Amino acid sequence: MNFFRGVMGGQAAGPQPSGAETIQKLCDRVASSTLLEDRRDAVRALKSLSKKYRMEVGTQAMDHLINILQTDRSDSEILGYSLDTLYNIICNDEEEEQDAVTPLPLSGKHKNVSVPDENAQKQADDLGALFTEKFIQDPEHVTLLLTLLEEFDFHVRWPGVKLLTALLKNQGPQVQGIILVSPMGVSRLMDLLADSREVIRNDGLLLLQQLTKGNAAIQKIVAFENAFERLLDIITEEGSSDGGIVVEDCLLLLLNLLKNNSSNQNFFKEGSYIQRMKPWFEVGDDNSGWSAQKVTNLHLMLQLVRVMVSPVNSPGATASCQKSMYQCGLLQQLCTILMATGVPADILTETINTVSEVIRGSQVNQDYFASVNAPSNPPRPAIVVLLMSMVNERQPFVLRCAVLYCFQCFLYKNQKGQGEIVATLLPSTIDANSISAGQLLCGGLFSADSLSNWCAAVALAHALQDNLTQKEQLLRVQLATSMGNPPVSLLQQCTNILSQGDKIIRRGSKVQTRVGLLMLLCTWISNCPIAVTHFLHNQENVPFLTAQISENLGEDERLVQGLCALLLGICIYYNDNSLENYTKEKLKQLIEKRIGKENFVEKLGFIAKHELYSRAAQKPQPVFPSPEQMLFDHEFTKLVKELEGVITKAYKELIREQDAQIQELKEKVATMSSQNKQLQTTVTQHLSQIQQHKDQYNILKLKLGKENQGQSNSQADGSQVNGLQTEELTQLREEVEELRKQHTRLQTQLDDKDALINTLRSEAAQTADGSAGGSESTELLKELEALRSQVQSQSAEINQLKTERQELLRKAEAVSPDTVPSSDSSLDATKMAELESRLTALTTETDKLKEENKRLSGSRADLEQQLASATSTVAILQTEKAKLQTEVQESKKEQDDLLMLLADQDQKILSLKQRLKGLGETVEDEDDLDAKDPTDDDDEEEDDDDEDED
Repeated sequence: MNFFRGVMGGQAAGPQPSGAETIQKLCDRVASSTLLEDRRDAVRALKSLSKKYRMEVGTQAMDHLINILQTDRSDSEILGYSLDTLYNIICNDEEEEQDAVTPLPLSGKHKNVSVPDENAQKQADDLGALFTEKFIQDPEHVTLLLTLLEEFDFHVRWPGVKLLTALLKNQGPQVQGIILVSPMGVSRLMDLLADSREVIRNDGLLLLQQLTKGNAAIQKIVAFENAFERLLDIITEEGSSDGGIVVEDCLLLLLNLLKNNSSNQNFFKEGSYIQRMKPWFEVGDDNSGWSAQKVTNLHLMLQLVRVMVSPVNSPGATASCQKSMYQCGLLQQLCTILMATGVPADILTETINTVSEVIRGSQVNQDYFASVNAPSNPPRPAIVVLLMSMVNERQPFVLRCAVLYCFQCFLYKNQKGQGEIVATLLPSTIDANSISAGQLLCGGLFSADSLSNWCAAVALAHALQDNLTQKEQLLRVQLATSMGNPPVSLLQQCTNILSQGDKIIRRGSKVQTRVGLLMLLCTWISNCPIAVTHFLHNQENVPFLTAQISENLGEDERLVQGLCALLLGICIYYNDNSLENYTKEKLKQLIEKRIGKENFVEKLGFIAKHELYSRAAQKPQPVFPSPEQMLFDHEFTKLVKELEGVITKAYKELIREQDAQIQELKEKVATMSSQNKQLQTTVTQHLSQIQQHKDQYNILKLKLGKENQGQSNSQADGSQVNGLQTEELTQLREEVEELRKQHTRLQTQLDDKDALINTLRSEAAQTADGSAGGSESTELLKELEALRSQVQSQSAEINQLKTERQELLRKAEAVSPDTVPSSDSSLDATKMAELESRLTALTTETDKLKEENKRLSGSRADLEQQLASATSTVAILQTEKAKLQTEVQESKKEQDDLLMLLADQDQKILSLKQRLKGLGETVEDEDDLDAKDPTDDDDEEEDDDDEDED
């Protein structure tokens, strides 16, 4: 005892020990003393030093203090000192860190140095986390602490509650896990609420707040331990909203138990606890002079009501709670606060938000709210009074947001309410002696305050949400502009503000105003073809939208461009093609020409990429840090998500279709190139055959000359020559038959090529991008030129052969029939017939080649026209249509020329057959039919061409 008197009492002679040395000696005394009194005094001394020497006491004494809790259970005083000491080294609260005792002398790094409050608090937090981690390393320490809480002694129970609360603050999830698996752990803590000593009960509330944070399992256990009943009793005992901070702590614990916990919410509703909330909101006539605590309490009570009807809850649970709140009169009580005078602004704002969620999607509650009137003279509907605040720029921003949310919730899935709002705008229902909701919305829509513009536009859009009837009804609304000018429709006035901006309203060009109007227009015409037609009927709207989208504007204007793209996409997607100038296809082609498909899709996608878009999409309530960030509405984000997908998909499908058409054209060009190569091979073969015929003709010409000079040759020689001529005649007939078959085959190929050319013409008129395959077409043109040169060369050779033939005929006629033997005359006639047949075959073959050349020339012209038309716009395509018609006439003329040539050839063939018959040769009747077939086919082709031209 003398040692402690020396430490705690007067100054002793000699050097004083440091704080760390003193703590070490105290720890040794706690560990080694056999007398309880000595240990108690040592622990009391450690408690007095624990605030100033937190690090040293925590490091050296924690294990000894925990051992005291385990071994000295019979002495409540030493237990209380140990718990207080552990609390001092673990707690991080700033007020607990204030040292009221003069510190002992420090040395070295432990000297009292002034540091900024932030650094001191950070160091305290670090120490608290460090010692908490050390304490809970063994879960039995927490279990031991729970056991000590069963002690009724105030000096043990109260510090035990505070210590466990500090542990939960520093390492909540870990301590929660230990308590959850501890037998009867939660039940022992719930007993604190029944403690008659208010300080323990109140600290027990703080302990349960920390225990139930973010742990649904513990929340359920606490709820089923009759927590709702106990907490509501305490709130009533403490005076409800007029109570003190204990009421606040109870409400905070209730919020922990109910928020995001559907099981507890259902238990709260089934236990009829909603009905016990009604007295909380009873307010008198005089609402002035509310205390800060009452404002806080009522604010938490309103939040508790909102937790039960939050839009994030399951629809069934929310609807059930809304029904209970109406039946017990809670909704009526809230509406009373809403219309009362003298209510603080923040309470009024939160009450509006609470009423909003109580009526949201509930037809019965919405109907009741529509019947509420403000206590004014004359009485006005509560909706009208609230809208007056929304469009009044002098009202607080948060209050205006709350009113907008209330209006949105009133119209949510409420077609009856939507119809009533729209009806106040229709000419037949307008009352000049009263202010209606529609008049307030129109006034806000066209006021000079951009925030009023936005709120009114969004509110009016909710009156049209998913309601086709009201969208069509709103088209009837007419607005008076100025004296002497005819009225304009509401739709027209909205588009006028967008397109003319500063001419109509000085601040109409603000981004917030334009975004609000664009959201209204998108909602209005979406899924309403009649509204789309009305919008497109104004000739200025589409050019304005395309100009806005195609411009290179700043970052702020990109959002407006995206919304313009969405509006234009809606005009395409819900277009009924009733306006000839603005059909779906024409609008698509206009976008491709003026904007570009890729650029259009990019601008459309910018809406969802905006940082404020994702914030608005999270929850229905419009919550914005500042008025400038009030750009997107929650329901509109749903519409964007729906429409962006279908519009983008439609354009991507269009791009895929055009790519497929381009690929098909490439394949056709490749096929034509292959066919051209085959034709070249055929022409080469024909040239070879013509050369052979020329050689044979020269040989025959020589033979004929020799025979005319040697008419005195023997009969045997004549018979041999005659036999030779008969064999050659048979061979020539076979060649004529083969050439006829080739003629038929080439005629079939000509028909196929004509059909292909007509198909390519039709596809070229529909395809806007056909520039691919240019290189193949160039090669084909070169090959066509080569073929033309070959045909001209062959024509020259045929002409030469014709000249020689005429000369031979003259020589043959000069020889007298009487001066030659009959066998020689027969021989000359036979040779002449053979020469005529061969020459006819050559002439026919040449004509066929000329026809092929003309056909390929026509194909080349068509390909050139396809390439030109594929790279032109819709306007150019209309011009090209006339050019194509001209080309069709030219093609028809070429085909007529071909028919004339074929007819000439057929006439020559008939003439030669007649000569063969005259010379005694047998000619089959089938040949006559074959000679007529090509002409008949050509006539049919001419008829088909006439039909195509029509």
